[in-house]
Formats: sequence, C-alpha cells, structure tokens
Amino acid sequence: MTGETIGSDSADDNDDTLAAAGEFAVIDRLVAGRTQADAVTLGPGDDAAVVTAADGRTVVSTDMLVQDRHFRLDWSTPHDIGRKAIAQNAADIEAMGGRPTAFVVAFGAPSDTSVSVAASVTDGLWDEARQLGASIAGGDLVSAPLWVISVTVLGDLGGREPVRRSGARAGDTVAVAGELGRSAAGYALLHRGIEGQAGFSELRQRHLTPQPPYGQGACAADAGATAMTDVSDGLLADLGHIATASGVGIDVDRRLLDGDRQAVAEAAAAVGADPWEWVLGGGEDHALAATFPGALPPGWRAVGRVLDGPPTVLVDGGAWAGNAGWQSFD
Repeated sequence: MTGETIGSDSADDNDDTLAAAGEFAVIDRLVAGRTQADAVTLGPGDDAAVVTAADGRTVVSTDMLVQDRHFRLDWSTPHDIGRKAIAQNAADIEAMGGRPTAFVVAFGAPSDTSVSVAASVTDGLWDEARQLGASIAGGDLVSAPLWVISVTVLGDLGGREPVRRSGARAGDTVAVAGELGRSAAGYALLHRGIEGQAGFSELRQRHLTPQPPYGQGACAADAGATAMTDVSDGLLADLGHIATASGVGIDVDRRLLDGDRQAVAEAAAAVGADPWEWVLGGGEDHALAATFPGALPPGWRAVGRVLDGPPTVLVDGGAWAGNAGWQSFD
C-alpha cells in the first residue's frame, strides 16, 4: 500500500471515505507516483511484489500496531503513525546487523475513514522508509472496527552473519547506540496532558515517532558485536533477552547512563516520576544494545559489562527493584 503526498491544502474538497471510494480506487490513489527502491523490482499492482536479496539471504520481521494499545488518534497524526510503524520494524532488522530494504504493510481501518487520512498514513510510511533507502513494496487494505497496521520488513545482511542474542561472553562490553528514556518520558507527558517547556514537546514527539539509530546495526556487526537487540521493551528487559540467550550475567552501570537521566529529569519532576525508571525500563526508544569483545565503533557508548552466568541483569552490581520494561499482555 503506497500513497500520494498530502499537504495542508491537498485534500480533496469532497474527500471520500474508504467505503465510498472503494478498495481498488483507494489503492490506485495510494500507489500513484511512488518510486520503488532498487531492491524492489516489482511493486504494487500484481498479486505479489518481487524483492531482490543480493546477499542470498533475507532477514524478515513483522510487527503490529493496534489503535489505543500502541498509538492514540488524539495524540498522533496519521503521518506520525505511519512513521512509527516503519521505525519500530526497521529497528528489528538493524538489531540483526542488517539493512532494511522493503516493507509490506497491511492497514485496517473503519470504512468511514477518509481517503486523505489513509493517504497521510501512507505518506508517513514512505517518508520513514526513504530515510533507509527502502520503500513500501505492497500490502493490503481492509475494513476493521479500529485502526490496525501490520508491517513485514525485509532486510539484507550484506554478506555478514546475523548478530543474534546468544553470542555475548563474559568480559564483553555492553553498549548502546541511540537514546534511552525519551519515549517513556513523552508518554508520561502526553498521558498527563503536560506541555510546559519547549523540551517537553520534543520528548512527546519522541514517543509518537521514535528515532532508531539507522545504520548502526551494520556498524556493530562490522565491529564484531557478539550479541545485539533493539530496545523496544526497555533496556533491562531487552538486555535480559541477551543474558538468557547467552547464558551470562549483565551488569549495567548507571554512571554511564547519567546523560539519559539528565535529559528526562525535568519531565520526571513534572510528573513525579523517577527518571531512572524511564531510562532503565522505558520502552519504544528503539535504540540498539549490543555486546562487544573489543573497541566500540563510533556512535556506540559503553553502559555496562558482561559477567559469567547465571543469566541475570544487575544494576550497579545489585538487583533492580523498579520497573524493568514493557509486557505485551499486561
């Protein structure tokens, strides 16, 4: 599913709903004028797309966003939602050491949704995908009682071996690319309806449209990363996946994360929260966390170390009693 650019004055005066326009007319509008990335040799218009895999292997991941669970229409613009859907899926490919090349998107929405709104979602999808040199290769459009966006992303390893969660070894440095705690801070500000300082607006936007450190997954793989994951559920929770898969302990040093704490401290004071809860347990920043046996590549910073097992994640040498991260079925 792809779409035209919708500006402030480009919506039709008599903008149809999805039901009134009909599925195929809407799809025709959404795919018009788009240029596919080099990896996509056949885009929308047939029963399936054709995507090349220069490496001979394809990295594949899929994720779903559901209205009122992963986004709210009173907080996010349709464009924001499209960008977020691409960003969180691209981060999974980055975390394997790959490069996202193409996305397939299924969009479900009530039949009275306007065509221009659907086009604005598509604009967001395309705008984020273009940052990666990727494109939207195809998808589906269906009627649903609320908005649901399901994305499948395809990626290229570029001749590298995938960086799994299971390779961390005692003595490795634990490092992060990207920023932590911003999305959780933005969510708290949005939930409380707090605007205030100019910096708060940036934090709110970081919840609505995360900023993965694009390109750093491949850089980590080239630098010999032994394990890697994206920080979608929270730093401690996602490092816990590495610890379990690798059979090691991980000790996070808060002194190395103080810049993240400072970045969200004023917002935490405004809502009466502990900023460390956001830095260590806040999800949806889609930073990358990895372990390295040697020097860190540019763009990465040390946040802890890998210990001999048993599998556990410590903070400053001890158990963390606070929030450790997101649970999908809470």
